Amino acid sequence: MSEIAFFRRVAVTVIAWASGNSLFAGPGLAEIREADLKRDVYALADPHFNGRSAGTIDELKAAAWLAERYRAIGLVPAGDDGTYFQYFTLWRNQLSERATVSLDGAPLEMWRDVAVAQLAHATIDAPVVYLGPAAAVDLAAAEVAGRVVALEANPAEFNPAMSLPTWRYARSQYTKYGLPLLRRGAAAIIFVNDEVGEKCWDDSVENFKRGTYALEGDPNAAVTAVAPVLWVRAAAKARLQGGKAVLKATLGVDRYPYPSVNVVGKVAGTDAKLAAEHVLYSGHTDAHGIRNPIKGDRIYHGADDNCSADAALLACARAFVRHPGKRSVLFVIHGAEERGLFGSRYYAANPTVPAASIVAVLNGEMIGRNDPKTATLLGATAPHKNSDALVTMALAANAEGPGFTVETAWDSPSHPEGWYFRSDHLPYARLNIPAVMFTTLLHPDYHTPQDNAQNIDYAKLTRMTEWMYRTGWKVADAAERPAVNPDFKLER
Repeated sequence: MSEIAFFRRVAVTVIAWASGNSLFAGPGLAEIREADLKRDVYALADPHFNGRSAGTIDELKAAAWLAERYRAIGLVPAGDDGTYFQYFTLWRNQLSERATVSLDGAPLEMWRDVAVAQLAHATIDAPVVYLGPAAAVDLAAAEVAGRVVALEANPAEFNPAMSLPTWRYARSQYTKYGLPLLRRGAAAIIFVNDEVGEKCWDDSVENFKRGTYALEGDPNAAVTAVAPVLWVRAAAKARLQGGKAVLKATLGVDRYPYPSVNVVGKVAGTDAKLAAEHVLYSGHTDAHGIRNPIKGDRIYHGADDNCSADAALLACARAFVRHPGKRSVLFVIHGAEERGLFGSRYYAANPTVPAASIVAVLNGEMIGRNDPKTATLLGATAPHKNSDALVTMALAANAEGPGFTVETAWDSPSHPEGWYFRSDHLPYARLNIPAVMFTTLLHPDYHTPQDNAQNIDYAKLTRMTEWMYRTGWKVADAAERPAVNPDFKLER
């Protein structure tokens, strides 16, 4: 044996030993480079894609860009028909342009004076019962059946410390005060803006204009609500307080289909048996498109949400292409996450590999902002933890490399943001597939145009990517797939 051959054999032996060592970080760490991550975030968050709104040509263009990156990296197409793509159809319900609303015979201009927050096919000509401040209403006793009722929003419900985006203020008011009244038979609800609602108006209206979305075949694809929910400006309060206000409204709903798409690539595993199993990395393509201007910008670039995780998936893909694990690895960047996790719901129901072969889902959601020392792993504490083994691997991967202080408060079922239920790991977890979400949490630029490429902490993003890669390598190379906790049950 020559000297060169001897050293080659020694090197192979060392690598083989290291691969079997539980502390081995993964051989592809050198493929995770800050410069690559920064390049990919800037490209995907570029104004060229107009914020990548789901169901638009801009989302499809971004998906095509991602597929080209997959091809250049060397991922095998793992979508439908030998492509990187898995298309699906969204149905959109939107307020008809012919809709009209008037109060005491005076027309209200749609979206300026009045906004429709819940769609319903409805024709209304009825007096308004004014209930007063929402916080003072006895929701269980108010006589509302068959009536149009008005109530004042409660600003005490607003908690700016939670970084609530403004459109979610209206939804939180509806959930707490409006929904109980609808369940008791109210024919329509009018929320009167408070001072917070006035500040939120432009952003709320942009959200209401978009209407609702559903997957094709979903029983909720058609509007079934019988009672509309309206918001009016604070100036209307005086007319409603008099007890003689009359609401006239003709509300129709237009319905039409939109395309969206998942982008799916694969690295084949090296083990003759384990290659039939798959580790799934997850991200999402879409952001919020073009909306109301904030600080002089109308494009909601979505750099952290979710270009940061998409760039991380591309880096992990480069690492696995150069250094495959024993198990195969799927990279699924879902469409239409912002509309209701539709891409992940569709893929979980229609996987391009056998569902039983997916051993773990590693989902990235906003991984490039906030304190450089901290991060969060959702699905790491009960009742959200569905695999002790997967969480142990993820926490070990963090301890071996990035060393983040892992925050747990946002994984609590009592946390007001309900963050666990708002990203693409959820449909897989509901199928009892081990799943966790890597995140660095919300920030003041969340769902605004200021979530742009220049505001990403690229050093932190690099460490988060390393954490995701290290975890994926452990799962891909483990002798046994992570087990699902037998008592796993989500609280909702």
